Amino acid sequence: MEAATATEILPGEPDPRVLRGPLRWILATRPPFLLASALPVLIGLASAWHDLHRLRVPEALLTLLGALLAHAAVNVFNDYYDELNGTDRINTHRVFPYTGGSRFIQNGVLTAAQMRRLGILLSLATIAIGLWLTLRSGPDLLLIGLAGLFLGWAYSAPPFSLNARGLGEPAVAVGFGLLIPLGADFVQRGEIDPLPLLAGLPYAFLVMNLLYLNEFPDEAADARSGKRHWVVRLGIRRARWGHLLFSALGHATLLWLVLSGRLPETLLLALLPAPLSLAAGMILLWHANEPRRLVPAIRLTLIAMALGGLSIAGGLLLAAS
Repeated sequence: MEAATATEILPGEPDPRVLRGPLRWILATRPPFLLASALPVLIGLASAWHDLHRLRVPEALLTLLGALLAHAAVNVFNDYYDELNGTDRINTHRVFPYTGGSRFIQNGVLTAAQMRRLGILLSLATIAIGLWLTLRSGPDLLLIGLAGLFLGWAYSAPPFSLNARGLGEPAVAVGFGLLIPLGADFVQRGEIDPLPLLAGLPYAFLVMNLLYLNEFPDEAADARSGKRHWVVRLGIRRARWGHLLFSALGHATLLWLVLSGRLPETLLLALLPAPLSLAAGMILLWHANEPRRLVPAIRLTLIAMALGGLSIAGGLLLAAS
């Protein structure tokens, strides 16, 4: 299949002739991918339940809502800044809906200014929820939340532009794998505890691996626009081994944490995604230069991330029973 032109609306992409009204504002946040922030909330809540054997349900639900709104804001700002630096505009090898942004700006569904305003509104809503939860749990939550918001904004926004400096991948791992579980646990516990950090660490590798894989179809456009993430810096030939490496590190970390007694044995359930990650990594090895043929690998990595997050949360709950 030939690459699309930069201005072509591919099948399934948002079309301004079809998308009108309030629904477009919701879809602009890329709702299906908000799962990546819902799962670490579950890990944090399961961590709190493991020790406390109780949950404050209203606070738990607001924590989930706050994480989803924060992630939505990150997605929207990413689209906005990728329009400013031109990478989404020139991306002819995108694999929608997984890479190349939401296409809402490039396809004329929303303007860049509208996306920026949407990102600001989502951020303000996140801050409001965070402040209420801080009053209910403790001031340390404010530090956790501010760190998360900063990483999410600085991932795309200048002058930091972490994704252009080779820092986007660890920023995603820290934000999703460590800060969200820590914050969700803190809301329930009222104090900092290492358990959500340890439980979130294997998930951090899974969510980072999804971002890493998605960088391959966008590599040419990102290189031209100055986004020097790991795939651009390494080059596709060398970078294609990274997915297998990060999968191995994630599962080895989980195994070490369990065998050393830092996590309960029930978290060995989270080794279940290993075959999926292996299959995705092998597809990447074979087809790293063929964006369309990476779709099965992206889907397998998504499933591995979801299964891994659910298994970690489920393992914590089983250990508490």
